[in-house]
Amino acid sequence: MSLLVLGVNHQTAPLAVRERLAFAPTEVAAALSALTASVGVLEAAIVSTCNRTELYVNAKEPGDVLAWFAASRGRQVDELAPHLYCLADDEASRHAFRVAAGLDSMVLGETQILGQMREAERVARESGSLGVLLNGLFQRAFQVAKEVRSETRIGAASVSMAAAAVKLAERLYPSVAECKVLFIGAGEMIELCAAHFCARHPRGVVIANRTLERGQKLAGQYGGSAMLLTDLGERLAEFDVVVSCTASPLAIVGKGMVERALKRRKHRPMFIVDLAVPRDVEPEVAELPDAYLYTVDDLAEVVKEGVALRLGEAEAAEVIVEDGVHDFRQWLAARALVPTIRELKDHADRIARNELARAKKRIAAGDDADEVLEQLAAAVSAKLLHAPLASLNAAQPEEQEQLVAATRRIFRLHD
Repeated sequence: MSLLVLGVNHQTAPLAVRERLAFAPTEVAAALSALTASVGVLEAAIVSTCNRTELYVNAKEPGDVLAWFAASRGRQVDELAPHLYCLADDEASRHAFRVAAGLDSMVLGETQILGQMREAERVARESGSLGVLLNGLFQRAFQVAKEVRSETRIGAASVSMAAAAVKLAERLYPSVAECKVLFIGAGEMIELCAAHFCARHPRGVVIANRTLERGQKLAGQYGGSAMLLTDLGERLAEFDVVVSCTASPLAIVGKGMVERALKRRKHRPMFIVDLAVPRDVEPEVAELPDAYLYTVDDLAEVVKEGVALRLGEAEAAEVIVEDGVHDFRQWLAARALVPTIRELKDHADRIARNELARAKKRIAAGDDADEVLEQLAAAVSAKLLHAPLASLNAAQPEEQEQLVAATRRIFRLHD
């Protein structure tokens, strides 16, 4: 068994592929149970965001994991293969540490991925699919990310997806302050977007959500109001800016809905940002002349602003990542020695206990204590050295030099 990372991200797969491979938050726990049960995977965790879907596993055969991944998404392996990467051992740990540190993100140095990895670790732990290996990997990934944040300025001048959405909106409208903004969903990404847009003091803010209570709670932070998703068709025409990010497996905003809204708006433009994977807005909406639709991939150019400063800091961050890979490798090596160390200790303890019990009986029977103790020490020494001495004496000539060197090193004998 070994550490494997298998997945796709924004560098290897377009949005149309990523959205077909994503796991909804409600799917992950069941998927982890199925993964560890069906293909003999000892441990598993799933990181699924708008920019990546990755399986972190402790498994022997990557082909089995790939087959499960494809089947779980209703796809053929050949269909996924051009977009997939499969990393093992050092490459796998290096990738995990770079992801946690924001070095593998569309927005270099962004911090949201760290929270998403913490959530993936929590779900795996609560699902019972997180063992010693993956727990060690994630804990070290979090430590590396913390060191990168504290020792570099990788996050300086970072333009988030939320900030990029505001910048794009201001290219279409003179000012967000003149706009009425609709946020569809009430999750973490929508909270970030709401904070950025509301800093521009829009004319109105409405949160559309599946449950009114959750929407009202978020809307209340910005003096806005809430509505149900079922009211979208009726009210969409009210809004100049629409930002959507839900976990819905199907599109919420269709081309027909937007077309009707634009007619009611007398073809005043509508700016729409779809940050969901799978997408909340049908791609065909982009065909409408007065609809300006942007997805996470469309924001890529905007989020590259300030990248020159962050690239310099990224070099320092990569050094921290490599230190983390080295430390993790040593930890894995130490874990591999544990069974041998435990058996060696048990062997020595067993010899000591047996000889001590024999010595106590002799002393109780009236034998001279000093003589008994001398014989006890001699017996323990002889039995502990019996196996290594026998191995040295039985070694073939071609083995002797290496075995002697190892023995001298283990027992710290002077040359």
